[in-house]
Amino acid sequence: MTTNVETLPGQGGMRPGRILETAGAWLLGILWLIPLVFAVWASVHHRDAATSFDLTAPLTFDNFASVWSGAPFGRYYLNTILLVSGILVGQLVLGVLAAYAFARFRFVGSNIAFALVLVQLMIAPDILISENYTTMASLKLVDTIPAIGLPYIASAFGIFLLRQTFKSMPIELDEAAEIEGAGRMGRLWRVYVPLAKPTLVAYGLVSVSTHWNNFLWPLVITNSVNSRPLTVGLAVYNGTESGIDWTLLSAATVLVVAPLLIAFLIFQRQFVQSFMRAGIR
Repeated sequence: MTTNVETLPGQGGMRPGRILETAGAWLLGILWLIPLVFAVWASVHHRDAATSFDLTAPLTFDNFASVWSGAPFGRYYLNTILLVSGILVGQLVLGVLAAYAFARFRFVGSNIAFALVLVQLMIAPDILISENYTTMASLKLVDTIPAIGLPYIASAFGIFLLRQTFKSMPIELDEAAEIEGAGRMGRLWRVYVPLAKPTLVAYGLVSVSTHWNNFLWPLVITNSVNSRPLTVGLAVYNGTESGIDWTLLSAATVLVVAPLLIAFLIFQRQFVQSFMRAGIR
């Protein structure tokens, strides 16, 4: 007995467009991995074996020891952790409050105020370096960790993202909480913030990775070890300590990127789910 089975679209194999997308994704992934793999390889081999790619070459961690003893990377780590933590806390607190006000309150000039927030998205932070430096100098904060973080506390992207998330939530939940006797702040922290957790996590990941890797503004505003973050410390080390020794350069680079890379590998599924849920909202 012969049975005719109709092939549905997409079941007869991968479409050409899908093949190109997959090939492009693999190509971009390989291009992204090549410098990282080289940095890891060179950081755990002696100088002679760093460019030979001999799989039998002995491994060594002396490069990391030399880098750690050659520059105050412990202090750089502490400065960076304090910096990204302070920026993230400030952005979340200010962003949640501002987004709640724009999403649920009606006041004179609210649309104009929100438009001014959106204008900030169109201004590159590097344009404001001179004004920001003048402001920090007038506040006597030059060469301090707060001076690095203060220009980023009011994040237009965070306010916009959270406002859209709050506006997508059913107003009935807000009204039900109000009937139960919750005040405005109570409704915010007990209703809106828990429901916006995926968005908050996604935004937190973006904020931490952005400011962990930020370089230009910290380079301008810091002058000493006491306030330099990892990125500036790495540039200073590469320019004065390691010379042209690629093994030391690679070891220092791995030290800087390792925390974010390890965190991504461990929490990759949570990262992706947070971004997807934030996008759906």
